Amino acid sequence: MATATAPPPEAPDRPVSKEEQPYVEVGKKRHTGVKLLAVLAVWLVLYAILKGHDTRSLGLQDTTGFHDWLNRVRDWVQLHGPDNWFFGGVLGFIGDVFNSVFAHLQKLFSIPAFPRPVPQIGWFGVVAIAAWITWAVAGIRSTILVTVSMLLFGIFGLWQDSIDLLLVTILAVAVCFLIGLPTGIAMARTRWVSTVVTPILDIAQTLPPFAYLAPVALGFGIGPTTAIVLTIIYALPPLVRITEYGIRAVPQTTIEAARSLGLTKGQLLRQVQLPMAKRSIVVGINQSMMAALSMATIAALVNGPGLGKDVNAALQIQNVGQASVAGLLIVLMAIMLDRTTTAASERSESQGRSGLVSVSGPGVLLMGVMVEKLPRWATEDAGKGVRHPRLTGAGRWTIRALWLVPVLVAVYLSRSQLDLARFPDRTVWPFLEPIDGTSVTKLINDFSSWFIDKVDTFTLALKNDVTAWLINPFQNLLAQSPWWVMGLVILALAYVLGGWRPAVTSAICLAVIFGVGLWNDSMVTLAMTLIATVLVMVVAVVLGVGMGRSRRTDTIIRPFLDAFQTIPPFVYLVPALALFGVGRFTAIMAALAYAVPIATKLVADGIRGVAPTTVEAARASGSTTRQMITKVQLPMAREALVLATNQGLLYVLSMVVIGGLVGGGSLGYIVVSGFSQDQLFGKGLAAGIAITAMGVMLDRIARHAAARTGR
Repeated sequence: MATATAPPPEAPDRPVSKEEQPYVEVGKKRHTGVKLLAVLAVWLVLYAILKGHDTRSLGLQDTTGFHDWLNRVRDWVQLHGPDNWFFGGVLGFIGDVFNSVFAHLQKLFSIPAFPRPVPQIGWFGVVAIAAWITWAVAGIRSTILVTVSMLLFGIFGLWQDSIDLLLVTILAVAVCFLIGLPTGIAMARTRWVSTVVTPILDIAQTLPPFAYLAPVALGFGIGPTTAIVLTIIYALPPLVRITEYGIRAVPQTTIEAARSLGLTKGQLLRQVQLPMAKRSIVVGINQSMMAALSMATIAALVNGPGLGKDVNAALQIQNVGQASVAGLLIVLMAIMLDRTTTAASERSESQGRSGLVSVSGPGVLLMGVMVEKLPRWATEDAGKGVRHPRLTGAGRWTIRALWLVPVLVAVYLSRSQLDLARFPDRTVWPFLEPIDGTSVTKLINDFSSWFIDKVDTFTLALKNDVTAWLINPFQNLLAQSPWWVMGLVILALAYVLGGWRPAVTSAICLAVIFGVGLWNDSMVTLAMTLIATVLVMVVAVVLGVGMGRSRRTDTIIRPFLDAFQTIPPFVYLVPALALFGVGRFTAIMAALAYAVPIATKLVADGIRGVAPTTVEAARASGSTTRQMITKVQLPMAREALVLATNQGLLYVLSMVVIGGLVGGGSLGYIVVSGFSQDQLFGKGLAAGIAITAMGVMLDRIARHAAARTGR
């Protein structure tokens, strides 16, 4: 008996939405694998025949007409910029505003406010204010973390620089939030806004900070403003992108149900989309903070305030321990800010569901006495014999106001007592000697020397083997192919994987790379970028799935991710050089360490966001753990995986310059040379443009390939 078979899906006779596109494309047999093999075969044949011909290589000190033109533009800005309406007027006004705000904050919290020999509020008052704010918004656990962290800033002898970095970060992230939240919302709700803004974000995120370091300093001068602007440029894209992702991830069925109830667009945004995207937005804010803190050492190169100055000063004398102390404080600051914002979000979400807050935990006895003295309207459970009364909104604010009294006393004492205004050192508090910065520096230096002596034989052998068997062959294939062969191969791959749209974008980006005169160096960088990105996603998927499926695993792994994401790359480059030596492998490892955290967190967020009902249904049907991950959670977290790949790729590209400092060569080293050598300014800026074009091209190919396959 013949069985009926379903006819192949036909192309719809109406425009297909972005959400429907993957499902329409999956039904078509495109023979993508066969086409890719054909492209690879033709490429290998042409490479074997034409290897080393017409590769467009250029010596480091050689320049093109475009590079010389950029040098002339730089010279004109230096000469006429102060009198120009834009450079002297608009940028000058912005610089004055940032300088004024930051100077007032410094005098308030970190530097002597003349004629006082100390700030307006000393360290004791600053810690008290930070603890009260944290307790009010995030709870007692976060308060303990913030208090201990800020005390460590002073114990390690870096109080002023730590507070300066905290001020720069908060100021920059506040500006990012004011710009990024409405921008991300607009991109999620209006397609043309997303189309226009996305390339701008790509440029901001892929253009290495070293590349726009000199132009920004040219426009704003040397000082805090340039540091803040650099931080904003680098920290803004993650917040915008993740906000857009969070708004788009709200289920369409939920939106339709809300519309059926008569909600306006504004009500839909405030009452449905923003609350449901809150977790993703908090992730975006956290990533913006991490990116801002990671700019500390680069901002220090233009006299930016903060711990970056201590890191750079220590590395100039190759003192790993001293640099690590400042770097660890940056990590500690990142963990402090991350945990506080996350706890504040979870607490507000919990209170939003119940409308109340339970008085419990450390300090419950004192707070219980306060609650008993409050009027009945302030407590929900008054008179019910409840051990931990629950406060209404008015009761919460009454308790917070009562706790504000000792905070104000602490602020007063910090203004009147010198020991409470200037953080004591070991001469004042002798018990600090075993744990202060000097002792920790010596401990780290001794451990680094011991560890490197034990493992350097293995690590150098690993570097040599990977370089010989993977990096060199792949780089030769890309860099030693004629430029026109590589151009055609990339266009063919873009078309096969994503269709004509990424092919057109790739053609434009390749034209930019060719036009700036750095084709061969771009192919070398492309080879390292692709290898590093593949490694990043392998690690991110493994760790992200574990974190998304287990809260305990998340708790264990997340501090390490925060550390690698926020510790300045300059700090771990020194032991990396000692372990692996100078070379491209070291550059790839640096990029891996920096890009894995953001990609892992996004994968974990996507896995965690899979509906519990779907997971329970799959478990009830008898799915094994492997089937649950590969057949349910990863496919349903596809959008998060695409975003993780995008961010992982862009973070790898942002490390190209750092890689150039440790033997990566190519575009990264050219950017550094352009910053340090006056005659190579134009070539360094051109290398930054080439890196940006490469990032846009790879991003578009990956996005369209994912949308086309539905994987």
